[in-house]
Amino acid sequence: MSSQLVQAFEAAANGFSPDRVVADPKLNELFVAECRSRKLQDPVAELNRALLNLRKRGELSGLQRSRRTHFKNQDEYRFAAEMAVRFLERRDQVSLDSLICDPDRVSQFDELAARIAPGYSALEYRWAALSLRKAGRLEPEVAARILPPTKVVNCQVDQLDLNKLPATQGLYLFFDAGELLYVGETENLKSRLKKHLDHSDNKGLARWLWEFGTARLNLEIQILEPTTGSRVRKALELELIRSRQPVFNVKR
Repeated sequence: MSSQLVQAFEAAANGFSPDRVVADPKLNELFVAECRSRKLQDPVAELNRALLNLRKRGELSGLQRSRRTHFKNQDEYRFAAEMAVRFLERRDQVSLDSLICDPDRVSQFDELAARIAPGYSALEYRWAALSLRKAGRLEPEVAARILPPTKVVNCQVDQLDLNKLPATQGLYLFFDAGELLYVGETENLKSRLKKHLDHSDNKGLARWLWEFGTARLNLEIQILEPTTGSRVRKALELELIRSRQPVFNVKR
C-alpha cells in the first residue's frame, strides 16, 4: 500500500506538503481519486491518516516539494479555529490529526469555525489550526485530561433557549470571534448563566454585554459528572483560567 499511496500523493500534491493535501478539500479530493485509481479502497479518513503516518516516518522526505502554504490575515480567524478544535477535542476525545483526516468531523470543524468568525475558506480555518499546533499553542488541556466533561455544547448566545439549559454542574466559557472573555464554574448552569445574561456580577463581562449585546457572543458549556465535588470544579476552572487567560477573569 505504501508505494501506491506515495504515487497517489505525488500525482495529487502539485508540489504541496502532505499536511496541505489532507487539509485542502480540493487537493484531498484529487488524492482520494488517485488512491481509488490505484485500487486503494480504504475509507478516506484511513487514507489520510496513512499519508500523514508516511510523513511522520520520514518516508516522503525524498520527494521534491516546492510550494509553501501561507495565508494573510490569519489573526482574524485563528482564535475561531482554536475554539473549534478544542471543542471537538473535548467532545469527541480526538486529536487534531484525527479531526483533519475525517471528512465528517472536519466538516463540523469548518461549520463551527465559520460560525464564530465567518467569511473564510475551509482550508484557511484548517491551516490556522495546524499552524497553532506547530507553534505549540494546541497542547492538550490539563482540565480535560483530569476530568473529561460528560457533554460539551457550543452555541451562539442570541440563539440560546435559557429554559432548556441543564440545572446541573459544569464549566462555561464566553467568547467572541477574537478572544476568550470569561470562564466560570457553577453547581447550577441554568441559574448561573441566566444571572450572567440578566446582569453579570463580573463587571468586565457586564460592560461588554451592555456595549455589544449577545449577537457576537458564543458560549461553550462543559457538563460535569453529578458527583464532581466543588473543589474539583473550582480547580478545573482555575486551570482553564491559567491556560487560556480569559480577559475578564480576575487573576488569582
